[in-house]
Amino acid sequence: MAEDSFQEKTEQATPRKLQKSREEGQVVKSVEIQSVLVLLSGLLALYGFGFFYYKEFLSVMRHSFTFHHIPEMNLSQCVTLIHKFGFQTLIILSPIFTAVFIMALLSGFVQVGFVVALKAIEPNWSKLSMIKGFERLFSSRSFFEAIKSIFKLTIIGLISWYIVKGETSKIKMLYSTSIDHILLYTLRVAFKIFFWVIIVMIFLAILDYLFQRWQFMKQMKMTKQEIKEESKQSEGDPQVKSRIKTLQYQAARKRMMQEVPKSDVVVTNPTHLAIAIRYDASKMNVPKVVAKGAGLIAERIKTVAYEHDVPVVENKELAQNLYKLIDIGDEIPAQFFQAVAELLAYVYKLKGKTS
Repeated sequence: MAEDSFQEKTEQATPRKLQKSREEGQVVKSVEIQSVLVLLSGLLALYGFGFFYYKEFLSVMRHSFTFHHIPEMNLSQCVTLIHKFGFQTLIILSPIFTAVFIMALLSGFVQVGFVVALKAIEPNWSKLSMIKGFERLFSSRSFFEAIKSIFKLTIIGLISWYIVKGETSKIKMLYSTSIDHILLYTLRVAFKIFFWVIIVMIFLAILDYLFQRWQFMKQMKMTKQEIKEESKQSEGDPQVKSRIKTLQYQAARKRMMQEVPKSDVVVTNPTHLAIAIRYDASKMNVPKVVAKGAGLIAERIKTVAYEHDVPVVENKELAQNLYKLIDIGDEIPAQFFQAVAELLAYVYKLKGKTS
């Protein structure tokens, strides 16, 4: 193990290591994608409930700036009024808050799927170390995140400034318009700023995700010795061996069944064995066994043959000999030429073919 620490990590992480890191809560995740999804949900809520916000805020503003119906307000009445308008504002904004809250929860799932990492929430006392804390605070990653945050704020500020600057002439004229017009105009400008900020943030989020993925895969790299050790552990595990063997058998069986529709005839014994034979005079010197099986597999071969109009012929002796002596993909031996030739001639006659 001491030798591993001096080896350079040049090998790409294996699926097993990536799965293990996932179980520990180490996954590729971009905070920027989460931010974009949250902003997008807020924008959609603002767009979908725009007319509702307009009417409700207009009502709040009208009540807030018209107190002629109250001759004289004392402190108690003022507090009551503030509570009333505050609660009303909260109700008005609840669709946006709800959309943002739900998307904040779902954004992680959208990126990495469902992950239960108990190890990630276990107490880690090393994180309480002041030295480790300073190392994290002044690490290259923290520096990168700080630069990224400053860049985002700058971009958002520039977009807002540019849009507001373009609206300067209209803003100057608002003093002579009604409250409802001011509110409607403000909502439109806010939506415009929101929209362009999200467009830029989507681009930044894609770049950030690609960078986070590159950095994660770099951290997950392994030494040649680690690859060897993992291979030994995998090959030595009986469950893994059994699983690999099962998958290989299933894949081979699937390939074999795909050859049955291409065969010329299926010979049976008639119930326990089934052997599919194919002969293409333009490509083969002699016929070949393309599929064979006993029991349930034999039944499956016959079923596939019936489904694809492949003749199924009973010949007990030939079926038993072919099943015992010939492997899948092998050519028919000379000793069975006569029997197979007669079988194919019979099939061709049924199909109206000539050999």
